[in-house]
Order: sequence, then C-alpha cells, then structure tokens
Amino acid sequence: MFSIGDRIAHPLHGAGVINGIEERRINGVNRKYYQFRLPSGGMDVMIPVDHSDEVGIRPIIDAAEANALLENLGSIEIDMTQNWNRRYRENMIRIKSGNLTEVARVIKGLMARDAEKGLSTGERKMLRSAKQILISEIVLAKGCDQAEIEEIINTALG
Repeated sequence: MFSIGDRIAHPLHGAGVINGIEERRINGVNRKYYQFRLPSGGMDVMIPVDHSDEVGIRPIIDAAEANALLENLGSIEIDMTQNWNRRYRENMIRIKSGNLTEVARVIKGLMARDAEKGLSTGERKMLRSAKQILISEIVLAKGCDQAEIEEIINTALG
C-alpha cells in the first residue's frame, strides 16, 4: 500500500504524487481511493486502493534508472507493422505495460512514422500521450524541468 506523498506511476496517465487517501461510496460500495495529481496537466486521478495492482500502479523509477533510460533512448529498436489497426493495438499494449522502455519504443516508432508518412489523428494523440507518460516520470525521478526532458527525448528519438 502506498502512502500520502509517495510518487507513483499510472501506466496510462503518467507519474504523480499521492496527495490523499480517502474513502468514498460509489455505486453503494465503500472503497478507499488514492488521490494523485499529475504535475504536468494538473489532472486529479482517483484509483481504488484494492485495485491498484490490477491497474498497474507502481513506484516511479529512481534518478539512476531515469539517467540510464535517457542514455539508451537512441539505441532502442523499433519494429512496427504497416497495418494501422495492428500497429495501434501493439502500441497500446506497450503503453499499458507501464514499462518505460516500451513507451519510449512507441514514441520512437511513431516519430519515425510521422517523419516518413505522417500520423493519423489517433496516432498523433497516442504519441502525445506516450511522451507525456515518459516525460512525467523522468521529471519526477530526476527533479528536472519538463521542457529540458522533452528536448532530450526529442533529440534522442527524433
């Protein structure tokens, strides 16, 4: 179980800090919820405490892991199918995994595709979302500026 002040990562929303644990009655069921705010978008997210493992909530990476990830971004291999539906599904699976290397793989693949052929609206949205997930966790792990991390990622993967 996490505590108030813990820095956590949500696979689909990115990283944030738990700012409260509260009990709410929803659909006739009392449950405890983690409340956390995403620093970049200012969005508040509530996750049932008893389902946090299923959702994929985990502690954020530490600064050393963030540095290692940033150093290895350029060497990430990409392998994306030409079929739009299959590519979209595979990328969603990678993002939902919560593995930052897989998220970076999605970003690199979509950036390459964008430079080559352009992206559909859905893939452009996915690229923005994947970047936000990666950036938010690295910013929290390293205590750096969001624009600085975004520039490093764009340079390494672009």
